[in-house]
Amino acid sequence: MSRLGTLGARLYRGEVGYDFVGKRMLWYGISILITITAVVGLAVRGLNMGIEFSGGAVFTTPKSSLSVSEAKSVAQSASGGHSAIVQRLGHDSLRIQISDLDTKEAQPVQEALAKEMHVAPSKINTQLVGPSWGEEIANKAWKGLAIFMILVVIYLAIAFEWRMALAALVALIHDLTITVGVYALVGFEVSPGTVIGLLTILGYSLYDTVVVFDGLKEASKDITKQSRHTYSELANRSLNSTLVRSINTTVVALLPVAALLFIGGGLLGAGMLNDISLALFVGLAAGAYSSIFIATPLVAELKEREPRMRALAQRVRAKRASAAAKAEDAAAPPDPADDGPGQAETAAAGVAGRGGSAARPS
Repeated sequence: MSRLGTLGARLYRGEVGYDFVGKRMLWYGISILITITAVVGLAVRGLNMGIEFSGGAVFTTPKSSLSVSEAKSVAQSASGGHSAIVQRLGHDSLRIQISDLDTKEAQPVQEALAKEMHVAPSKINTQLVGPSWGEEIANKAWKGLAIFMILVVIYLAIAFEWRMALAALVALIHDLTITVGVYALVGFEVSPGTVIGLLTILGYSLYDTVVVFDGLKEASKDITKQSRHTYSELANRSLNSTLVRSINTTVVALLPVAALLFIGGGLLGAGMLNDISLALFVGLAAGAYSSIFIATPLVAELKEREPRMRALAQRVRAKRASAAAKAEDAAAPPDPADDGPGQAETAAAGVAGRGGSAARPS
């Protein structure tokens, strides 16, 4: 068995473990700091909405030796100063995207690109997207997200309890906020692929959380009938027992997404892959973090406020204090001052008696 497998087995048996629940205030502080950074980035920079949401025009050129910078300069000049996003596609064709561009404004751009590339204007494929279509897509995405959240909370409240449902909801909002904030800070374009990525990570974010909650539910079924562990300790043990599996599944899921983001979108220049890959990469990482450091500690904190869990914690502390006192008494050396008053004399008489019997003739 590998070292990682051995560690996983020891974590599962409770032989080793890290106190995630006990240090929850540290994790809360880190999450709050990251979330504030994301919100500030979102408020200051905002989201770079694609033409699918803001409206505009997309020009696709045939094979051309025109560079990306040259095409960008021509498109921005012909559009009257509108910002243009240029991407090189396969077979040396170009994709030029300009937001907030109507039909009349798109015609000069098409003609200018055709003139620069020495082709007929009809060779430049032009697609116009109205802002109303983008608003419809955005509204449907928000409705889908709201319905998803409601169904998740209802399911978790029925399958587990409302505290676990609340903790899972907080973890989901945490993941979404961080992902959207990173998009604002990086400046990547928000496209329908981004929405797909955001909706995808929600399910994955819940995966590890539900696995831990299921183990915790089984472990705490008759928790008040014992006095060895508090609820927080059982929650921490359940979390440690699934820790290695959570790490393995997260790493395996991040590897192909990282390949899309850093190799496909970065090195190879397939910029359209960035839309969905960045959302998946940040969301998967944030989901793994929230499942371990946010959801389970929050459930433990909410449960510890119950009267019966507070009574259990008091019993556990009293039992441990009693056991510690007994162990301390057993380990303490005997005190000579506690000997009986006649023990010294009896010992001396015994010694004298043995000496006298040895001196008598046989």
